[in-house]
Amino acid sequence: MTLAFIGIGANLGDPRQAVKDAIVCLAQQVGITIVAKSSFYRTAPIDATGGDYFNAVVKIETPFTASQILRICHHIEDQFGRERPFRNAPRTLDLDLLLFGAESINTEVLTVPHPRIAERAFVLVPLVELEPELEIPGLGRAAEFLPNVQSQRIEKFSSCKCSRMQEGGAKLA
Repeated sequence: MTLAFIGIGANLGDPRQAVKDAIVCLAQQVGITIVAKSSFYRTAPIDATGGDYFNAVVKIETPFTASQILRICHHIEDQFGRERPFRNAPRTLDLDLLLFGAESINTEVLTVPHPRIAERAFVLVPLVELEPELEIPGLGRAAEFLPNVQSQRIEKFSSCKCSRMQEGGAKLA
């Protein structure tokens, strides 16, 4: 079994719901166990157009190869109507294999660790939330790269819309 991290993002349609649904889709895959999931984050697009993204990272355990996980991710993206009209186009769903165990992979279709893993707050912040001492193969501790992305807007998003209620239904201040 290998531990891996998958980044999830969307900025078209209902992006927050798409991220939630993508986590459910991943959890329903035979051979994928979600070990942990980060908070949701709202971020500004980087080198892209469109509205804000909603992002999260999940840590999974799997017997599959990195290539098999990539195929599963692409299949899920397709189910969400993902189109690729141009590089960094707005998207209904984006699933990126960020890390796959301690492996370094560089093929025509897959690069792990993800090539921009140390340059994106929307990846680093949730990764460090899940595993503060995480080592990125060939690069070092993920947390060491956080100062380099501090200028990128990222806000933790609370998914709870409930107000605390007092007995009898009166709102607490």
